[in-house]
Amino acid sequence: MNVIKSYVENCRIIADKVEAQQEKIAMAAQWFAQSILSGRVVHVFGSGHSRIMVEELWPRYGSFPGFNPIVELSLTYHNNVVGANGQRQAMFLENVPGLAERILRNFGLDQKDTALVISSSGCNIVPIEMAEQFQKKGLKVVALITKDHLEKSISKRKDGKKLTDYADLVLDSGAPAGDSMIYVPGLETPVSPGSTVGGVMIVNSIKAEVARLLTEAGQPPKVLTAPILVGAERAQSLFESAYDEHAHRMAEVYRLAGN
Repeated sequence: MNVIKSYVENCRIIADKVEAQQEKIAMAAQWFAQSILSGRVVHVFGSGHSRIMVEELWPRYGSFPGFNPIVELSLTYHNNVVGANGQRQAMFLENVPGLAERILRNFGLDQKDTALVISSSGCNIVPIEMAEQFQKKGLKVVALITKDHLEKSISKRKDGKKLTDYADLVLDSGAPAGDSMIYVPGLETPVSPGSTVGGVMIVNSIKAEVARLLTEAGQPPKVLTAPILVGAERAQSLFESAYDEHAHRMAEVYRLAGN
């Protein structure tokens, strides 16, 4: 059995599922572009390994300001695994009711803003409450979940609500239930998850479409770009101007904190 080939083939299946969502991806990009063009931001949240998609969106090469990456270390810092700041604590905290509201107390949300909440299972309390709080403030919410996994999972909330119950638009990573895709002969449990593959494809597809829309609107984004593409001086200029723009957008968001 060629497990390497099997994993790649499963990723191709995921890619097809992402491609089939082009209309929904374009709609999410339209909403996000409108927020950015209005001088506001797209709030992006993910706990656990969903943090990967948040940081893929901004800031990294090939990305641009207009996104507010909400990354709580207490929910995403997995490096120690055990001991202080370990995985057990993070998994406990992402199911503490009320934590989402305390996190969002730091930001002044506006109805011109939009939000992307990422959770493969869509069943942990903090991501669900994040989406719920965003909707209460009048923001359009896009949820990035794994459809097959969510449908077979039980919500940690007492009322049984899932992330999709507080989403205006739902995108699917395309991974299977349980996430891991490869069964190795002689090994009881599967390995090699796929939700990150699909999630990264989706957020970068959104990013590309947002960039197109901003450019067509006469406001081309300041893209973090490698020196090998534009030269060291231009790359440095783009980094500085992109970071400055992010600071200016976030200054307004912080200024209105508590509203």
